[in-house]
Amino acid sequence: MPGNAVIVMLVLLGIYVLTDLFRNALAARGRALPSDVDILGMANRHLSRSVALQSLFEWDFRGFEKDQLKQIAGHNVDEFAPGMDETDFIYDLVLGVQKNQVEIDELIAESAPDWPIEQITVVDRNVLRLGIYELKYALAKDVPPKVAINEAIELAKTFGGVSSGKFVNGVLGTIYKEMGEPRKDE
Repeated sequence: MPGNAVIVMLVLLGIYVLTDLFRNALAARGRALPSDVDILGMANRHLSRSVALQSLFEWDFRGFEKDQLKQIAGHNVDEFAPGMDETDFIYDLVLGVQKNQVEIDELIAESAPDWPIEQITVVDRNVLRLGIYELKYALAKDVPPKVAINEAIELAKTFGGVSSGKFVNGVLGTIYKEMGEPRKDE
């Protein structure tokens, strides 16, 4: 739908403009944003996670038909991220969750024993799957665990219910502590 493409492009343009304004404001004070900070890249990563979540939600809702996930993700990329150059991250996320789903769901069950997986809302359970995949299975050295957790919390707040952010924070925080809090100072 063309309207979604326009919205995505306006959001990215807005981030670019705000970044430029922020850099100028810092420069006026004799300070600077570190050169390795890529605001637009971070926005693309957030958009990628949103598209991945939407794809996992749809796949879950349809009953986990194994060979449909890549097709669902492709449709969602076309619909919600048209013109995005780097879509590999989206496919890495959704296919990584699919590959590790059994272990991920077991971690959710262990970390949220009062909430059987089928009773967790579709949004929350897929935000958790995505967050756990990034936290434990994705070997992305450029994504510190705290970033993966915070991104999952933001997705939960955006797409979930009133208490989704707190629930996701609690479950992912528990898993992170059980992992021994790797890369804690990053």
